[in-house]
Amino acid sequence: MRFTKMQAFGNDYVYIDAINQKLSNLNELAKFVSDHHFGIGSDGMVLICPSTIADFRMRIFNPDGTEAEMCGNAIRSVGKYVYDHKLTTKTNLTIETLGGIKNLELTVTDGLVSNIKANIGKPIFEASLIPVNTTKDKFIMEEVEVLDQTFKMSSLSWGNPHTVIFVDDVMNFDVAKYGPAIENKLEVFPNRTNVTFAQVVNKDYIKIREWERGTGETIGCGTGCSTAVVFAHELGLTSNKCTVEQIGGLLEIEYDSNSKELYMKGPSNFVFESEIDVSHIIGG
Repeated sequence: MRFTKMQAFGNDYVYIDAINQKLSNLNELAKFVSDHHFGIGSDGMVLICPSTIADFRMRIFNPDGTEAEMCGNAIRSVGKYVYDHKLTTKTNLTIETLGGIKNLELTVTDGLVSNIKANIGKPIFEASLIPVNTTKDKFIMEEVEVLDQTFKMSSLSWGNPHTVIFVDDVMNFDVAKYGPAIENKLEVFPNRTNVTFAQVVNKDYIKIREWERGTGETIGCGTGCSTAVVFAHELGLTSNKCTVEQIGGLLEIEYDSNSKELYMKGPSNFVFESEIDVSHIIGG
């Protein structure tokens, strides 16, 4: 079985061509890939599958084997994978996900994809669909007590729940203390939540650190970057186009105030590729 480790200035995922390889026992395979392969594991497993309604279908699995809906970083890396591995010659792609069909624009340099712009669609603000335990229609700048502090939180979703908290100094913020406490505050976030801690540097620049549910602090998250920009703009703190600095690198985010659609642009990189014997899992 051929695996590819990729990083999209944030999440590390293991990618598998599920068009030319027959797979089974996907939940167990996802757990095995994240726990054992490449030494340090991954944020999850991504399958590149055929689609009848888009150019490709993406299925994404969490490290615990459960299937997720969507990840902006994962989608961008899918674009690089299918072009660089010659599964397509198109530079404008549609990707089917559980969170809907997403669009990619690929920038090609010397025959390889060097940058990917993804339209990840409109964020969901409805509290019942995120979901957030509140009687209000939206969950924006709501005061929530966490351990010894009260934070103003805002939440939305593109298929996976994200909550943002704006802080004065994100680099010195105790993410390890408050990240898991917020993620597991089930009386507020019954499905658990990803948490973006964000600092607005100026109207065009934001810094973030990301606590990802089930994983811990990550080097970055495209959807977390997007969440920070959406709410910073909605609150009048920034313009609708920002550069977001995360540990993994810089990501350009543009939020269309009229259509409410969001675009993220940045590179994706191969970490390495490898063969691994998983016949004891998939039975082949």
